[in-house]
Amino acid sequence: MKQRSSRRLAVIALGAAIGFAAGDAEAVAPAKASLDAQVINGEVYVKASSLVAQLGGSGSYDPGTKKYNYAAADAVPDVVKKVSPSVVAIIGKPQDQNASNRFSLAHGTGVILKSDGLILTNTHVVNGMDHIVVVTSDGKEYEGTRKYMDATSDLSLLQIKATGLKPAKFAASPLQVQVGETVVAIGTPVSFSLRNTATVGVISGMNRSVSSHYNLLQTDAAINPGNSGGPLVNLKGEVVGINSMKFVDVDIDSMGFAIPADTAQYIIHQIAKYGKVMRPTLGLDLEESWSAVVGLPTEEPMKVIGISSAEARNAGIQAGDALYSVNGKQVSTEVELNELLKSYLPGQTVTVTLLSDGDLVNRKLVLAASSAK
Repeated sequence: MKQRSSRRLAVIALGAAIGFAAGDAEAVAPAKASLDAQVINGEVYVKASSLVAQLGGSGSYDPGTKKYNYAAADAVPDVVKKVSPSVVAIIGKPQDQNASNRFSLAHGTGVILKSDGLILTNTHVVNGMDHIVVVTSDGKEYEGTRKYMDATSDLSLLQIKATGLKPAKFAASPLQVQVGETVVAIGTPVSFSLRNTATVGVISGMNRSVSSHYNLLQTDAAINPGNSGGPLVNLKGEVVGINSMKFVDVDIDSMGFAIPADTAQYIIHQIAKYGKVMRPTLGLDLEESWSAVVGLPTEEPMKVIGISSAEARNAGIQAGDALYSVNGKQVSTEVELNELLKSYLPGQTVTVTLLSDGDLVNRKLVLAASSAK
C-alpha cells in the first residue's frame, strides 16, 4: 500500500497491550526446535551455538566457573533494534493529476539487500513515482533509482549510491513459519514522519491467495498504507515476508498480507542471474473449478479454455481438456500452478496429465516464456 501524504491528517488512537516477561526464554523460543546434540554417559548434550541460533539471545562460556551463561533475547525490542538499520523509508511525487501540488506525495518502505545500496520494495510503491528519495534509519537521504520492476510479483529493486549499509537477513528457503508464530512489521505507515514504526502480531495464515500470482502470508500485525515494501520478521530477526496489502472495511480488522521471503528470494535471484524474471508458462488459459474459486478444499482439475502458445498447440492440448498435474504434482488452482512453475525456466519440458476426450493422457509440453511483467 503506497501512502499518499497530505497536509491534514485524521488520527485515530488505538490501544493494545502485549505482555512479554523480561528475560523469559519462552517469549522468544520457537514452538519446535531441532538442535545438534550428543549423548554422553546417558546425558544429552546440546551445542551452545545451536541453542543461540534457535532461541536467539547470547551465551558465553566462563572457564573460571566452568559454566555456560545464557541470556535470552528481549524478544520484540531486540528484534526491532536488530532489523531497523536494514529498513528504509521511500518518498516521491506521484505521476497523477495532483503532481503539481507540492504537498501531494506518495511513500512506502524498503528493505536493504546489499551494503552498496540495493533495496527491495513493492512495485506498487515506486511505480509512477518521480523524484524518489530514500531515507535510512539514521536519517540520511539518498536519491533512488528504479533498477527493475516486476508487477506480477509486486516486487521491485531500487538502487541508491551508498556504502556500509546493513543488509537484512532473509529466512531460509523453503520458508519455515507456522500459524501463531510471533512476527514484527517495521515500516512507514500513514505519514512519512512515522517512519521506523514497529507493530507486533502473529502469522494468521499461510498459502493465502488474495488477487495474487503467488501465495501470501496473512498476519494480524498492523499493516497500514505506507508499510508496503517493509519487512515482516520473526523473533530471530529474519525477514519472513515483504508487507504488501491489507483488507480494509468497517467490519474488517487486522488482515494484512505479505509476500513470503522465498518468493522474494526467487525474484531477486532471477534478476541477479538473468537480468529479468524468467517466468515460464504452460501457454494455457485455465479456468478453476467452482470449489477452488470459493475457497473450498478441492482436488478438482482446472479446465483448459484456450491455448496461448505454439508450444501448447504442438503438444496436442485442446480447449476442454482438464489439467490434473504437472510433472506428477497435482494442481487445482492457478496460484498452485504458479508456485510449482517457480522451479522451472522457459524452454524446459514438463509432463502434463490431462483428461482429454474421456481419456487420462500425458503430454510432453515445452514451457513458454510468460508475457507477464
